[in-house]
Amino acid sequence: MAVYRLDDELWFPDPHLGEPDGMVAIGGDLSIGRLLLAYSNGFFPWFSFHWHEEPIWYCPMQRYVIFPDEIHISHSMKQLIRQNRYEITINQDFNGVIHNCSTAQERNKEEGAWLGDKMIKAYTALYNAGYAASVEVWETSFSKSNEKVKKLVGGLYGVTLCNAFFGESMFSLVPNASKLALICLAKALSEQGWSFIDCQFETPLFRSMGGKYIDYEDYMKMLNESFQ
Repeated sequence: MAVYRLDDELWFPDPHLGEPDGMVAIGGDLSIGRLLLAYSNGFFPWFSFHWHEEPIWYCPMQRYVIFPDEIHISHSMKQLIRQNRYEITINQDFNGVIHNCSTAQERNKEEGAWLGDKMIKAYTALYNAGYAASVEVWETSFSKSNEKVKKLVGGLYGVTLCNAFFGESMFSLVPNASKLALICLAKALSEQGWSFIDCQFETPLFRSMGGKYIDYEDYMKMLNESFQ
């Protein structure tokens, strides 16, 4: 087991040689070219910007994914959807979503906070290049002058490569807003025949919505098939 040092060249080591927790490499940069190479091989950057100046790259051998057409929608979420309380959009406010993912509940002040200025700049560049997407959840209210006011209350963003979506972060300013964003994302991806949503790590939220582990080899097989 080892952690490799990356240099200016665009390359990644064999992830099977990394640490048990999935850490494989450190260094390099967050350029568009390196990020695309990373995600196309199952790698992603994850590091606390309070403690580390350089990216740390992970590639777990067990991947937690949601298949879009298998997402589980609870009874309470079905009720929320039927109430039609929120408006859902795609790629209407990537900047708002990624900044809220960074600062909601003061996440950026936590020691392990990873979505800092460097990461925001890097993923915004990916979005501008057509390799990232966001889902927004809006709450509508009316001002004293009866003007319609929309507030961003939830959402998620991630990397898009061919028919795979690599989830990066989500946020909720009202209950269940991030779940609503994920459900709407899964529905849209299912309708377009996308392969999977990469959740990176298991969480109670993802588990409750149908997430499951698959081996890295199966993950890469599906990913490579999506490129064809």
